[in-house]
Amino acid sequence: MKIGILTGGGDVPGLNPCIKALVDRAIDAGHEAIGIRRGWAGLLYYHPDEPVDSPINQNLIMPLDKMAVRTVARTGGTFLHTSRTNPSNVKPEDVPEFLRGQQWETRQGGERVDLTAHVLKVIEALELDVVIAIGGDDTLSYAERLHREGVRVMGVPKTMDNDVFGTDYCIGFSTAVTRSVNFINNLRTSTGSHERIAVIELFGRNSGETSLIAAYLAGVDRAIISEVPFDVEKLAAYLMEDKRRNPSNYSMMTISEGARMEGGQIIQRGEADAYGHRKLGGIGLITGEAIKEITGENIIYQQLAYLMRSGAPDSLDLMVAFNYAHMTMDMILKGQSGRMVALRGGVYTDIPISMIMQGRKQVDVGELYDIHEYRPKIRHVAGMPMFLS
Repeated sequence: MKIGILTGGGDVPGLNPCIKALVDRAIDAGHEAIGIRRGWAGLLYYHPDEPVDSPINQNLIMPLDKMAVRTVARTGGTFLHTSRTNPSNVKPEDVPEFLRGQQWETRQGGERVDLTAHVLKVIEALELDVVIAIGGDDTLSYAERLHREGVRVMGVPKTMDNDVFGTDYCIGFSTAVTRSVNFINNLRTSTGSHERIAVIELFGRNSGETSLIAAYLAGVDRAIISEVPFDVEKLAAYLMEDKRRNPSNYSMMTISEGARMEGGQIIQRGEADAYGHRKLGGIGLITGEAIKEITGENIIYQQLAYLMRSGAPDSLDLMVAFNYAHMTMDMILKGQSGRMVALRGGVYTDIPISMIMQGRKQVDVGELYDIHEYRPKIRHVAGMPMFLS
């Protein structure tokens, strides 16, 4: 078989180890592996009528052997690079030049073009027997589309938000939480030295799990999550109470980038990407300024952002990345298709890739969060997944 591997969406620690394990297994089984660079963009911009090593194609596809992946598991990110490209939703100005002037299915009243027919032609031209997509719900949603078109695809869930529906765990989450806890605890020295209130903004669009779990593990005073709108005056009062009770006279809170105040809107900017998402970020700054105005206290605002997803993976993400890769190859060698590897109830398993389209994974607010006190409410963990979701 000829197996194509790609990574899409935001980078996370654990992608390179997963790629390495996939390639090693494929080669050991006597198959060929190629890397599709920059996510689905690698297939979108590939010219099927030109040679693989032509100027237009040479940076889109790369052969993968054991030497190519020998050391990559030691590093974070993805050496295949990534993008948020969605071939079924392409702006006319982003259509590859060699495809312009042709008739394509349109969307959004002609504002977007569906180039899936081209992607199918590319997959055929590259003679790919299987495409393995490593990504979040956006990247995997296009893999599911290709599955419906008859392409043999497999999915591997990754996202530091841990919000792919159908699995308890996604590659990258443990490292993101570990990074967050370390940065939060390091920030205590400055916050305490200056007797301030620290507002720490974490990634998390639809799910507040990173804010919740990081706050829980770091012992932060209050945690604001994407799922629950908050009253900033009540939050300010709580933080002042926390500050007074602390012998070092400071308090700390975390906040998801997708959080919003009661009656307010999610803070977004820029144009929507190919999956309909606009850039998030800044709610922590707005919240910090509001708290300062209400309390008169000085604020330390820290947006962790890409620091959460930078650097090498921790041991758990290494373990999951390797194991997801081996599971994926096991299924491929058995002739399976249209599946996504998963962890459910602490057990490695697999599910139909279509399941990711059936819901949205978010914090179990009733079980894990105090909506009145704005803090984790974790008491009964027997029978729950390791990361409580």
